[in-house]
Amino acid sequence: MNCKNFFIALFSLLILSCNGQKNDAYENITAAAFSEKIKTTPTAQIIDVRTPEEYASQHIDNAKNINWNESDFESKASELDKKQPVFVYCMVGGRSKKASDKLVEMGFSKVYDLQGGIMKWNAAGFSKPSGKIIGMCSQEYGDLLKSKPKIMINFYANWCEPCVKMKPYITQMQTDLKDQITIVRLNADENKTLIADLKLDGLPVILIYENAELKWKHIGFISEEDLKKQLQ
Repeated sequence: MNCKNFFIALFSLLILSCNGQKNDAYENITAAAFSEKIKTTPTAQIIDVRTPEEYASQHIDNAKNINWNESDFESKASELDKKQPVFVYCMVGGRSKKASDKLVEMGFSKVYDLQGGIMKWNAAGFSKPSGKIIGMCSQEYGDLLKSKPKIMINFYANWCEPCVKMKPYITQMQTDLKDQITIVRLNADENKTLIADLKLDGLPVILIYENAELKWKHIGFISEEDLKKQLQ
């Protein structure tokens, strides 16, 4: 092997080695594991990195609100004990991953990131039951599904990046396909009761019903082209 090929091979090996390294300080874990580790960690440091409004509407017990989107996130997080585990969560996992990466960069020894966020936490049954109805109730939702032969429900949130990307073509479909299907967009933050009743654990959500019977379900981003295929 000549020198040039030797150095190319060595460089490639170093890249593969670096990419294969595991970051022991960070762990993305399920709701069940997250709950169990909190229980077994004395004075667990729990961080809710959502907005104060989201935090006020619901949060995990003993969680401290440190908004990832605020400029003072790092200064507030630095008040925590870096030698003790930190439990981080947001709504679906996007912000908590960024916050967790920052905490690891800041030198925290162990960061547990709630996989799927508080939506997964709720869907797994770890949230405390609430008798308060927020938004549309199940009976109203059932009446809505019975009102038209074919209905598409789109659950979204204004903070959800895939939801924002999908909004333009879904709202256009509401007009273009009105003779074919009724499309209803429901804000997940304003309809928490439905989210809990339907056990939805991610956003955006597309549900297609025919004669009030669920025919198709999709969670996460979907392109305009692929969505239209389901509506044909």
